Formats: sequence, structure tokens, C-alpha cells
Amino acid sequence: MTLIIECALLCAAFTVMVYVMAREPVKTLYNYPPAIQERVRSLERYRGMIPTRKNKLSAKAGASLLFVIVLSLILRYVNGCASFGEAFGEGMILWSAVNLWDLIVLDIVWFCHDPRFVLEGTEDMTDAYHDYMFHFRGFCIGEALAVAVCAVSAAVVQFIL
Repeated sequence: MTLIIECALLCAAFTVMVYVMAREPVKTLYNYPPAIQERVRSLERYRGMIPTRKNKLSAKAGASLLFVIVLSLILRYVNGCASFGEAFGEGMILWSAVNLWDLIVLDIVWFCHDPRFVLEGTEDMTDAYHDYMFHFRGFCIGEALAVAVCAVSAAVVQFIL
């Protein structure tokens, strides 16, 4: 039951984070399908506003580090995990639940169909906005990243007294 509640809370927290970021969607351009990214980069109105590859990697690394810390604390002090295997398994469940929520609800249902995410100058790119495979590939990358993040979190859990 704890895992179900945690999954729901983490999905809610992630949704709030995405909602806040969605207020300035060009800052998360790297989350858009490649065709849209390309168009936006060619538009004069977005000069100087587009995050660089370095910004993208910094944001993802920072988020991963924060997630390792939060996940380690949750696994140890809320779930009571003490072994690597137990922490890794429960960590994967939590990560995968949020990742699946992100794919289905936030990406496919919300992002792909909400006009607030359509960047000015890309209004004619409906097919690109509905590129569900782009989001599915992102889900798969997220699952691969989960293995690394959950392994680090599980190792941290073992050393927390």
C-alpha cells in the first residue's frame, strides 16, 4: 500500500513540476520532438531563449542527483529498505510509475493535445506535436536511466544507518 501512495504522490509532484516548467515551454525545448526543435531554432523570435545542450545536460544531471537523494531517503526511512536488492526493486517501481505517468498522461494526453505547448511559429506542425513514438523513446531512455539512478540510490541506502 505504501508504494501505491508513494507512486501517486510522486506522480502528483512531477505533474506540478511539469506544470511550472510549461509556463515557459521554450526553456524545455529539448523535450519537444526534433522537427519542432529544428523549426524553433530557425525562428528569429527565439534567439537567445533556447537552452543549450550544456543547459540540458546540467538540468538532467541535477534532476538525477536530486532524485537519488530523495529516492534514497524515501526508500530507507519511509519504506524501511536496508538491502541493495530491496531498495533497487522498490526504487524501480517508483521511477517506472512516474515514467509511465509521464508518457501516458503528461506527454501523450496533455502535451500532444494542449495548445499551450504549441510554440508560436510551429502551429502548422500538428503531426510533429502528435509524434507519440518520440515520447515512447523518451520513456525507454527514462527506464534505462532508472537502472543507473536506482542502483546508486540502492547503494546509498545500504550505507545510511
